[in-house]
Amino acid sequence: MIIFRYLTREILQTMAAVAGVLLLVIMGSRFIRYFSTAAEGEIPVDILGTLMLYHLPGFLELILPLAFFLGILLAYGQLYLNSEITVLVACGTSPNRLLQVSLVPAALVALLVGVCSLWLTPAGALHNEVLLEEQRSQLDFTALSPGRFQDFGGGRTAYTEALSDDQSRMREVFISERQRRSDGTPQTVVTRAAQGYQTVDEDTGSRFLVLADGERYSVDPGRAEAERLAFGTYAVRLSRAAQNPELDSPEYATTAALFADGAAPAQAQLQWRLGLPLMVFILTLLAMPLSRVNPRQGRFAKLLPAIFLYVAYLSLLLAALDAIGRGGWPVALGMWPIHASFLIIGLGMTLQAQRKGMSG
Repeated sequence: MIIFRYLTREILQTMAAVAGVLLLVIMGSRFIRYFSTAAEGEIPVDILGTLMLYHLPGFLELILPLAFFLGILLAYGQLYLNSEITVLVACGTSPNRLLQVSLVPAALVALLVGVCSLWLTPAGALHNEVLLEEQRSQLDFTALSPGRFQDFGGGRTAYTEALSDDQSRMREVFISERQRRSDGTPQTVVTRAAQGYQTVDEDTGSRFLVLADGERYSVDPGRAEAERLAFGTYAVRLSRAAQNPELDSPEYATTAALFADGAAPAQAQLQWRLGLPLMVFILTLLAMPLSRVNPRQGRFAKLLPAIFLYVAYLSLLLAALDAIGRGGWPVALGMWPIHASFLIIGLGMTLQAQRKGMSG
């Protein structure tokens, strides 16, 4: 029991350190991308934290298997350098026992990866896509930067000269929209107002931009005339209640829905999600013989080959995900031959290391 706690602690501490570094790098890169988008006025700054939070499971499902793989390599590599593994083997701890000890924290990590891949990641991805789609399709003046023309999608371009001190009202507002008449002919509608503010209809839940003291022009391309409307108050509908974009990609579907969907893209996504927890156990089997190093070599001697092996494993899975989704690879075979191949490689390396002797 003492040996079990000691080895598990060494593996998990190393894994936590590696995962922390990788998570910081990946989340930092994604945050910079979102921050640049916010700086351009395409999304409001106050949703950045929400976007990053819902991206976290997607990051973890990829980071945790790699971090655990490297955790075993580095932790056991250090134990080999300190001759601690040699002492354990001399005291009667068999190589199979070491593998069993390693599989216990592997089961914990696989459980976390499974929760992320099967539940949290698709839910988070759907939430973020809906949120971003709403920002792309709605004119929300909280994302406006005074003094700049900004495109809000759907043919809308908006400009405001300044915002009030409490950011609740706009001054000198300009909105250009591309619309179609009832007969299908295109037209450009330009609205200018002295001020504007946003409100929500309590009865319908629809959101409106209320403009005051302005003019509205409707212009048809190719015509030398325009319609002009002067108004004291004019409301522009920004969104309707319960208006959701159609998101039918398997990436956003629940795992239960993927089981019920026999289409190739859905089955590819399902096998990807199921394969990630399985990947943790296979990587554990691969890491055990790779962690065996000679004290003269150093603990990082086999780190580079191990990373190449992991990259090859993940790249093949991603290639299979794409091929199955496009119908270029049989769904029945799927990704399982890839998992089986690396499982056989791990078993072969483990048996070879045991024949040579775990203590080297």
